[in-house]
Amino acid sequence: MKQPSQLEFGSIIGERYRIVRTLGSGGMSRVFMAEDLKLPGKQWAVKESVAGPQVMKLVRTEAEMLISLSHPRLPRIVDFFEHPPSGAVYLVMDYIEGITLEAYMKGYQGYIPQEQIVPFALQLLDVLDYLHTRQPPVIYRDLKPTNIMLTPEMEFILIDFGIARSYKAELDQDTVKLGTVGFAAPEQYGAGQTDARSDLYSLGALLLYLCTGGKYSEWTAGVEGYIRGELPRHLIPVIRKLLRQHPEERFQSAGEVIGELRRSADFQPAQQGISVNDASMDYAGTRVVAVLGVSAGSGATHTAIAVSHYLARRSRSVALVELHSTAKAFARLQEVVEGTSVGQSSSSRRFEVDGVHYWRQTSRADVISLLGGSYRFIVLDLGSGQDNERLEEFLRADYPLVVGSGAEWRVQDIAGLARSLQRHPQHKWNYCLPLATSEAARRLRKELDHDKVFALPFHSDPFEPDDEMDQVLDELFRGVIPDTRRRRFVFLKRRR
Repeated sequence: MKQPSQLEFGSIIGERYRIVRTLGSGGMSRVFMAEDLKLPGKQWAVKESVAGPQVMKLVRTEAEMLISLSHPRLPRIVDFFEHPPSGAVYLVMDYIEGITLEAYMKGYQGYIPQEQIVPFALQLLDVLDYLHTRQPPVIYRDLKPTNIMLTPEMEFILIDFGIARSYKAELDQDTVKLGTVGFAAPEQYGAGQTDARSDLYSLGALLLYLCTGGKYSEWTAGVEGYIRGELPRHLIPVIRKLLRQHPEERFQSAGEVIGELRRSADFQPAQQGISVNDASMDYAGTRVVAVLGVSAGSGATHTAIAVSHYLARRSRSVALVELHSTAKAFARLQEVVEGTSVGQSSSSRRFEVDGVHYWRQTSRADVISLLGGSYRFIVLDLGSGQDNERLEEFLRADYPLVVGSGAEWRVQDIAGLARSLQRHPQHKWNYCLPLATSEAARRLRKELDHDKVFALPFHSDPFEPDDEMDQVLDELFRGVIPDTRRRRFVFLKRRR
């Protein structure tokens, strides 16, 4: 605050509040801790603003707004008065014990536990939904780490409403352009009037800030490499949509984002006899299917291709990713599709077959980038390797598929894999046994005490639909994919 403060240690204002210490200062105000002389032991935060008439108007507006609000993640205003001789205005509000999110990030090396990020997002969305559904809607306009207090109970509280405003439908753009660079939506720089979607952009910037350890709040080139690997995968497409440049391309309300996060976090493939509701079928984000072979030659790539084209025929917008840099299968397929000689595949790592986008020899950073796109499904061909990167992707997938032999003398390979990873939750896993009999699948279900074991029939061309294979995949993905049909790609014919 450029103007000198009228307060110092021991000052008494309003004949009731004694100043104890300074809590912080900003461009238009200072905040002090004060003790209540009428309620011994009670502490309050006192916000002092000293400036010209325009700032006084903003403070009065903030006071009137906050007095009308009641939400557990907002401070209560308990007193408001002016001091005309000095030109100062004072807001007395709840003192929030804790530290700002910015201070927490600096003190903990930019680390928020991954299991807390979605709950934090839901906390902020809860208060934003409350504000945005007021009449008229209240737009916060300055969601950033310094305006969020983190309490000892690890809960978020918004603490500064200095530039919030009520939405006025008749305006084309804001009269005053305010916000913090890196967290403010593009329309806050003169591109239009701010509304609820502007706060949602700032929420996306804040989530990206948390997911990159405080390094990024805008989606720029290379940001994928800084996103923490252990984070919930479904957060990435949500963040990308929140950060769209144009408001109409973002989520349109806080309630919509809440529904998306809850649906993503709770979603499981349909259980036998249970159908998934329409909300799950209309999911706007990206689902990941990870196909891991128990051993070389188990059929992981063949199964991944068959699954991808099945999904493309049913739901469109599918990417098939070869997530190992030394694999050769996709390179050979690209040569067939593009009609080039052996060893002369295109420099582009992406090619298309019947609506499925193939990505050969892909890195984890590429996968993160794809998650922010428009794909409904991404299928990861992990091969038979179990290095840390591929295993991590398998464990985090929405549909982890283990491909192994159903032969009686090989069933222990699958059981051994399950035992080696028993410290990880396996309820989402699906076991696929190419060329196995129903009896082999039954035995493995009993061996693993797991009901999601599928015998895959003989399927010579994975690009073509096959009635028996489709029946099995219908069961695997039952209830989450609308049934539409797509054109065919006949591999053998295109080779000639």
